[in-house]
Amino acid sequence: TIRGKSVLVTGGAGSIGSELCRQILDFEPASLTIFDHSEFGIFQIEREFAQRTDCATQLRYVTASILDPDALENVFATEQPQLVFHAAAYKHVPLMQDNPYAAIRNNFFGTKAVVDAADAHGVERFVLVSTDKAVRPTSVMGATKLLAEKYLQAMSQKSETAFLTVRFGNVLNSVGSVVPTFRKQIEAGGPVTVTHEDMVRYFMTIPEAVQLVLQAGAIGDSGNVMILDMGEPVRIVDLAKDMIALSGLSYPDDIDIEFTGLRPGEKMYEELFYAHEQGAPRIHEKIFLGSGYAPTPAQIQTDLQSLQSTLRSSSDRISNTLWNIVNRYVALDDPLTEQSARKAA
Repeated sequence: TIRGKSVLVTGGAGSIGSELCRQILDFEPASLTIFDHSEFGIFQIEREFAQRTDCATQLRYVTASILDPDALENVFATEQPQLVFHAAAYKHVPLMQDNPYAAIRNNFFGTKAVVDAADAHGVERFVLVSTDKAVRPTSVMGATKLLAEKYLQAMSQKSETAFLTVRFGNVLNSVGSVVPTFRKQIEAGGPVTVTHEDMVRYFMTIPEAVQLVLQAGAIGDSGNVMILDMGEPVRIVDLAKDMIALSGLSYPDDIDIEFTGLRPGEKMYEELFYAHEQGAPRIHEKIFLGSGYAPTPAQIQTDLQSLQSTLRSSSDRISNTLWNIVNRYVALDDPLTEQSARKAA
């Protein structure tokens, strides 16, 4: 489905976005537009792809924000993408906890802007890169990603464009993630900092995650939320011990581990599914089909206006409005949560 097509990747210089671009190029699209707000990131990927002398794909590099309507309109009007992969997002949980305005603007309203442009310009397929933190979110970042998913589900009810979401857990070695952080701490002589000895996370390599994102984008139907099979969760403290051992050092003799406590918005364990989705149907060997509540376009528009009206308020008021909306969707997404909420009422 990619060969000979015009493709746009937002967040194309990031960890997931850049790997999307690498793998997309292997399928020989007619053109690939790499869109990212990071000037240095765009510079790096442009330099990397300049080495691909066998590449017949027309490449365009755009340094701009997804919140810049003129930049988006220019890209969609001139490049006329048929396929869009939306990987642009703020992902740092503790940082976004303190910056709800930035998280909502970028992760929700930024997604809305790209979705609306795709709809207006007749894009064939649009794939949102989402996260397991959108399942029963406890963080602002996860909450904004859940709302982004809901916007796609609402738009899929009225648009000719097929809007799909792919949700997965952590990827190994992405910028700012736990593996490079541990590596730096080990190189500095320790200690390695872990939030809690029982904390677990799902992990997947970046190339494997991206390969499955492309598969899901090809086989899913509009409105689908697809969940990647992440295997078994890993205890973070075990990962730290393994990395210390792989460095030729020993714990605790050479490098110690320090437990720092959960940070605001963090969970002890991530969830890929709601309770009623356990045993969800597979549409591929490693891809499950979720079954969350899909709001109507009118519902999402009301929520959007509520959020928009609070963006000039204090961080607390912004967060309160966000959670009022998101908690309602969580109850609708998970019948078990909804039943317990009714009993409590």
